[in-house]
Formats: sequence, structure tokens, C-alpha cells
Amino acid sequence: MTSSKLPSKLPAPPRLDQHLCFLIYNTSLKMTQVYKPLLSALNLTYPQYLVMVVLWEEEGLGIKDVAQRLQQDSGSVTPVVKRLEAEGYLLRDRDARDERNRVLTLTPAGQALRAAAIKVSEDFAAQCSVSFEEVDSLMTNLHKLNRNLGD
Repeated sequence: MTSSKLPSKLPAPPRLDQHLCFLIYNTSLKMTQVYKPLLSALNLTYPQYLVMVVLWEEEGLGIKDVAQRLQQDSGSVTPVVKRLEAEGYLLRDRDARDERNRVLTLTPAGQALRAAAIKVSEDFAAQCSVSFEEVDSLMTNLHKLNRNLGD
């Protein structure tokens, strides 16, 4: 009879600080906390800010298009869009080509908010204390990781 003896010492799993996923998660939480007071001056939450960034890039998108660009489902984006509409930053109109869809356009208040958002970006960058080159390198590597992880 053979004995199936367990090794006396199992290898230790990586420590928490050795997990890339934890570092990215923790950094994301900290980044959101830095944005919070900057965006509160604009009466925006971070998810609302991201929707506005998409619309500042291109107006006339549908909710599904915005959700796709944010890599979220439209069910998560719709309540954010409704709050932005209630704040007076955008309008949801029926799409003339397909009445089931809603097209998002910025109001004058939503367009004016863009200038204030530029200051938010500048203030955020200053609080990060990283150079343009470091940001560029981080972005390149994170884009590569994101692509490698797939859709």
C-alpha cells in the first residue's frame, strides 16, 4: 500500500501587495476619492463625470453607445443619464431613425461644464504628482493589459 503523504510545507500564495489586481483596485479607489471633492464643485459624481466626458467627445449618442464606450451595460448607465438630465446637463430625445432609442445631447449648461472639467483634470493631475511621461507609460501598459484580458 502506498501512502499519499502531503508535503510538509505548502508553497505560500503571493502576498496581497504582490497581486497586480489588488494594486489596480486600490489605486482606482484612491483615484475616485481624489476626484470626489473636485467633482462635487461641479455637482457631479464620478460616474456622471464619465458620461459627460463621453458626450463632450461626441454628442448625439444613444445610451447604448455611451454604455459601450464606458464598457458598462445600458442598465447601469440609464440612471446616471436620468440624473444628469434632472440636473439640466443633457436632454434625452427620441431617435428619429428608431423611436425605441434615446439620443443624448448636451444643454448649454452641460456644454459650459466642459470648461470647468478641464480644471478638474488639471487639479487631478497635480495631486497625482506624476509626469506626463509617467502617465503616458502607465496608460500604454494598462491599455495592453486591458486588451490582453479581452472583452
